[in-house]
Amino acid sequence: MIGENAPDRRVIAISGAERESFLQGLVTNDVRRLSSGLVYAALLTAQGKYLADFFLAPDGARILIDVHADLAEGLMRRLGMYRLRADVSISATELHVTRGLGPVPDGGFADPRHPDLGWRLYSETPGTPPEIDWDAIRVAHCIPETGVELIPDESYILEAGFERLNGVDFRKGCYVGQEVTARMKHKTELRKGFTIVEMDGPAPVGTEITADGKQAGQVFTQSGGLAIAYLRFDRAGSVMKAGDATLRLK
Repeated sequence: MIGENAPDRRVIAISGAERESFLQGLVTNDVRRLSSGLVYAALLTAQGKYLADFFLAPDGARILIDVHADLAEGLMRRLGMYRLRADVSISATELHVTRGLGPVPDGGFADPRHPDLGWRLYSETPGTPPEIDWDAIRVAHCIPETGVELIPDESYILEAGFERLNGVDFRKGCYVGQEVTARMKHKTELRKGFTIVEMDGPAPVGTEITADGKQAGQVFTQSGGLAIAYLRFDRAGSVMKAGDATLRLK
């Protein structure tokens, strides 16, 4: 078992008698799945755009939210706006997030996005310093990351692969942004999205991708000759450029 501290994560606690129903009406996934372990979900704008992604974890009489540190304060404010008269309490915790590979330790949870992403554990004691190359794992499976591929008020979760990553449920009922997300699922064919490309050299994250002289997308996380790219599928050619690098669809 290999486990390490995740210093860029924060843990928020939701407590109160209505904690589950409160979150169920807001997030993209079915909160009732907490009975089986971690739930990966997102909070969207009313227009269906991504605001934050996070893990929900059962913790006795409360639900923990494991979110990127850069989004934690804004997420707490947004949840507070929705609380109204619901019997819930929203508070920051001092819990640490440990993530690792190998067998899931006691008290830990398997990462629901992909088996190769291992497990997550919430405790008062931090893990060891980071050593695992998570970017290589993410690139190999086209798994977007907060603040890199996933941009608040810009990204759409279906273009980011949330259905494949078990981050959205189309049968749970209403949530904020549900109408737009459902329309993208059932009434249109996605014309843009993240995919894996082969890359013969590096380029800064966010570099424009061109194909036949036309703007085709952007390149993001890179590792081992592969990269996560956001592409317009109708313009993605057999050979593309990002700066001085040449890209090909994998």
